Amino acid sequence: MPEHTSFFSYLVAMFPALGENMKNLGHSLAGKPVTHHSAEPIVASIFVCLLVVGLALAARGKITDYDKSVLPEEKLSLRTFFELFVGTFYDMMKDMMGPTRAKRYFPVVGTAACFIFFSNFLGMVPGFLPPTSSWNITAGCAIVVFILFNYYGLKENGMGYLKHLAGPVWWLAWLMFPLEVVSLCLRPITLSIRLMLNMAVDHLLLSIILGMVMFIVPIPIMMLGTLVAIVQVVVFCLLSSIYIALATEHEDHGGDHAPAAHAGHGTEPHAPAAH
Repeated sequence: MPEHTSFFSYLVAMFPALGENMKNLGHSLAGKPVTHHSAEPIVASIFVCLLVVGLALAARGKITDYDKSVLPEEKLSLRTFFELFVGTFYDMMKDMMGPTRAKRYFPVVGTAACFIFFSNFLGMVPGFLPPTSSWNITAGCAIVVFILFNYYGLKENGMGYLKHLAGPVWWLAWLMFPLEVVSLCLRPITLSIRLMLNMAVDHLLLSIILGMVMFIVPIPIMMLGTLVAIVQVVVFCLLSSIYIALATEHEDHGGDHAPAAHAGHGTEPHAPAAH
């Protein structure tokens, strides 16, 4: 297939009216037309969202029967996959910030985990590109996390959240506050670029190998791609959980006695610092 082209590009090209509307929308928002290739990550993201919702509803239908759902199934199924998937990321958050805050903020991290996981693995299917190989998509995910963890920090600690950005002593506030603000603003950039670069390079490498040799040789590359796809989901969600834990940690006590530090500066006696 041509470079930067997938089945979604051809799908958009099949509907001229849709393509024309996309061009007009691009002119209105960005001052330039949106081509079939540039719209492909957005269309793929919509497809992933619909896929996740459909799979979630199917899994929910199996859980609503409480008498049968109490007993685990003997083989891997859609229900057991989601139980393991959701349980893994919830346990990660619970160990980091305690059960109370983990339940409160898990919808953010859990939703990001599902979207990024299925987006990454969409690129393993021949003829498709992973939406997460586009910076527009990964930046959108990172910005949502950035807005939410700052909102949660202000909601939990009020002006004390901003006070922590000024550092432990008032006479260093002129230096610490700008540094901490810059550090906060760099978080969505590093989150999005790390995910985008890893997935783009991984998919490009797989495409090159498949273009040269179609049998046997690409298998190790696909295994490596699977590992990269899983690791990038864990890294994105782990860092997002750390940012939320830092922002919502209370000064007077350890929240739910979780191993997270205060947002904005250094360490505290009972917790290691993480940024």
